[in-house]
Amino acid sequence: MVSERVSSGHASSGSDEVTREAVLRARAAIAEHERTVPDFPKPGVVFKDITPLLASPKGLRAAINALVALAPPDIDVVVGMEARGFILAAPVALELGAGFVPVRKPGKLPGELYSEQFSLEYGHETLTVKTDAVLPGARVLVIDDVLATGGTVGATAALVHRLGADLVHVAVLMELGFLPGREKLAELGIHNYSAVVTV
Repeated sequence: MVSERVSSGHASSGSDEVTREAVLRARAAIAEHERTVPDFPKPGVVFKDITPLLASPKGLRAAINALVALAPPDIDVVVGMEARGFILAAPVALELGAGFVPVRKPGKLPGELYSEQFSLEYGHETLTVKTDAVLPGARVLVIDDVLATGGTVGATAALVHRLGADLVHVAVLMELGFLPGREKLAELGIHNYSAVVTV
């Protein structure tokens, strides 16, 4: 089942009608291409596979257009998390005329780093970012593919704050409504949040 809820507290950079049309196109593409894989990567976990969507030029374009439409104005940097967040965040940054900053797993970035540990629905993980990746005060948009328990987005938000930047919005392609991700973000004080689709 697909929810009609688009977002909570977002400030779109485009008109409401343009945003609505972009989101509806992306929802149709997700419904056509997304696959649900049970018990992956471990028993009890429901994995949302977006690789068929990414393989479709029209599907990928619809997804990027929707995330761009949900973005607030005047974004300086788009942050994407390893690994599928990279795929979506970099083209969104290009469309917005913003820079792109990767948040990566340990051992992937050189130089001085900030790191944050967090829990996933299937284990624990650490994310890192270069200490000079974003200028203090920069307006940051965080993009990811799926919001599940909120651990990945929460850790990324903590890294953005440690950089001294202003986290103005979080946007994801898909929210798993049966998991407490949105509630986790609210607990962390993240209220400017959008999901293209909630399943």
